[in-house]
Amino acid sequence: MNEKEYEAKLLSTPCPKPDPYGALSMPVYRALAYEFETAEAMEAAFCGRTDEHTYSRITNPTVQHFEQRVKRVTGAYGVTALNSGMAAISSTLITLAWSGSNLITSRHLFGNTYSFFANTLNAFGMEVRFCDLTNAKEVAQAIDEHTCGVFLEIITNPQMEVADLAALSEIAHERGVPLIADTTIIPFSVFHAIDFGVDIEVVASTKYISGGATSLGGLIIDYGRFNQYRTPALRALEGTSQSPFHTRLRKEVHRNLGAYMTPDVAYQQSLGLETLQLRFERQAAVCKGLAGKLKTLPAIKTVNYTGLEDNPFYEISKKQFGDYPGAMLTFDLESREECYRFINKLKLIRRATNLFDNRSLIIHPASTIFGSFTDAQREAMNVKQTTIRLSVGLESVDSLFDDICQALG
Repeated sequence: MNEKEYEAKLLSTPCPKPDPYGALSMPVYRALAYEFETAEAMEAAFCGRTDEHTYSRITNPTVQHFEQRVKRVTGAYGVTALNSGMAAISSTLITLAWSGSNLITSRHLFGNTYSFFANTLNAFGMEVRFCDLTNAKEVAQAIDEHTCGVFLEIITNPQMEVADLAALSEIAHERGVPLIADTTIIPFSVFHAIDFGVDIEVVASTKYISGGATSLGGLIIDYGRFNQYRTPALRALEGTSQSPFHTRLRKEVHRNLGAYMTPDVAYQQSLGLETLQLRFERQAAVCKGLAGKLKTLPAIKTVNYTGLEDNPFYEISKKQFGDYPGAMLTFDLESREECYRFINKLKLIRRATNLFDNRSLIIHPASTIFGSFTDAQREAMNVKQTTIRLSVGLESVDSLFDDICQALG
């Protein structure tokens, strides 16, 4: 959607209950519990026959307003706001999986996502089948009657791989499983996951949405279009709701795990939504411009940004994400030692993790995010000791390029 369409959807979302003082922003409701006039009204609320708030671990007016704004922008059936991107991923998979089930995914994943799948879920009796998600035949062969879903990152971090979402969706849906995508790298104001067959979207709202790294959060965005779930608990809900997934998530998993977003974070991130489009356009344009200039530097061996025409994923990236596929790039230097030397000499770019802060951030993934992995694991995940990840902020192309040049010496 364009800027005008985004603003129209975002700013037309009313507060659930109008503020008596006419506040333009939804107030922060730090209340924990809510009083009822009668025992009957309390019973109705607790049993889900009304949408009144009962306890802020389950719903909260400020968080609900944030969820409704995201729902309106994305056109989703249901949105659940949680306290981190990993909480969004773990809650999604716990809702879908069962003991003896399997998940189809790639080894090209963020470190903690990989660890959650390979270690945590495996310990509870779920198999994770790693395959090449750019190979449709391999994905099709990996799916069987015990598969609970296909999961991927729309641009992998830090490998920068892009799979064909429409093709994956077709394969998954033909075999009766949902497609789940981590879309953190490109905001939903620009990338419309539903148009490419994504059924469930998970987002680390900590990144673009919070704006300036103000707060930690995550989102589960369910489009309510998939209704062939194999999960026994979801099959039992068929016919009772448009989305068995959303029903089980909200009535069971979300309540039992206790990972709901706090009202203060919801307030900060609701404000972040209002500048999201503006910030993304600036950051993505700077990232693309910088990527082109970095290719002119002899000390940099490779530059990996899917918006560059010589990138192997350029065509599929352009088809799915347009001209500006996010504000993250990677590049390779001669050695790990050279990466360290370079990072230590930077003056403007900050040495820190996180993505899409207002400030540009740099990190050596192999020794940090993937530092606890073995050499064999890193090799299988294509995480190289020579790779540096750069998250581009709001600085100018020239300022960032000058800082990189002086650090390269």
